[in-house]
Amino acid sequence: MATPQDLLPARSTPAPAGATAPDRPDRPDRPGPPPDPAARIVARRRPGQWVCAGIALLLAAMAVNSVVRNKAFQWDVVADWFTAGSVLNGLTLTLWLTAVTLALGFVLGAGLAVMRMSGNPVLRTLGWGYIWIFRSTPPLVQLLFFFNIGALYPTLGLGIPFGPEFVTVKTVNLIGPTLTAVIGLTLLETAYAAEVIRGGILSVDRGQLEAASALGLGRWRVLRRIVVPQAMRSIVPTAGNMLISALKGTSIVSVLAVSDLLYSVQLVYLQSYRVIPMLVVATIWYLVVTTLLSVGQYYVERHYAKGATRDGLPPTPLQRARAALRRLREVAA
Repeated sequence: MATPQDLLPARSTPAPAGATAPDRPDRPDRPGPPPDPAARIVARRRPGQWVCAGIALLLAAMAVNSVVRNKAFQWDVVADWFTAGSVLNGLTLTLWLTAVTLALGFVLGAGLAVMRMSGNPVLRTLGWGYIWIFRSTPPLVQLLFFFNIGALYPTLGLGIPFGPEFVTVKTVNLIGPTLTAVIGLTLLETAYAAEVIRGGILSVDRGQLEAASALGLGRWRVLRRIVVPQAMRSIVPTAGNMLISALKGTSIVSVLAVSDLLYSVQLVYLQSYRVIPMLVVATIWYLVVTTLLSVGQYYVERHYAKGATRDGLPPTPLQRARAALRRLREVAA
């Protein structure tokens, strides 16, 4: 059966020599007309985003206005007590507790992470059991338990097992509120640090370890040059969050009468009845310290992110500000 002529594709007529083929929309291999230099690309308008941004700014301005103009905050009292000696002493103890507990927690957590990854089932089970207990119970319950440890062990002795004891010390005289806070927070941070370290080590590609073994590199060198730099990319963000959480978590030691930042402001407002301004003082100090820690975490993450992408690291906020200032100067000139 013959195919109708109108269904057959049209035959192309060869162009004469030296002639320029016209622009064909059905031939994508043919270049089109040159773009108009007067034409410019206009970004798509998104009115919904601008409306949402305006509403968000309005709500934020209302919130700031309600805080600044509310006389119940007593900002003059906040300014007087912000740098008071008792408040600064409490802040110093809070920073000291955070640094000590987190440092000891990561040291002990590294050993606990090794136990969790060990091939020995006994060590692996003991490590899992420790993490299970300390992650499953509230921190305040743990602190109260250690604070009342004297009810279980009135005395602690050093001697021969099932034999005589050479040294005996009363628990009440040995463990005070501050030491109880250090022990309780350290044991808690150890459980979290172990999981953070274990997760960072497991994030390293197994093939790189096999390649290092094939090259004959020693275990210490593989750990120092291959495992740790890559594991830190996963450890640092979580460790930074742990640091900030540990800083805020030290406030629970106030129930043990440890003179941290929160307990120091509590002593003031229990005597002066200025509850709101003293709580604002503590809040502002927590905001200042956590902001500084967040900035430090940002730059530590940048340090260990080198070589992670081919495009390089994005500019820092300071570099962006300098670039914007440079462009403004060029426009003004």
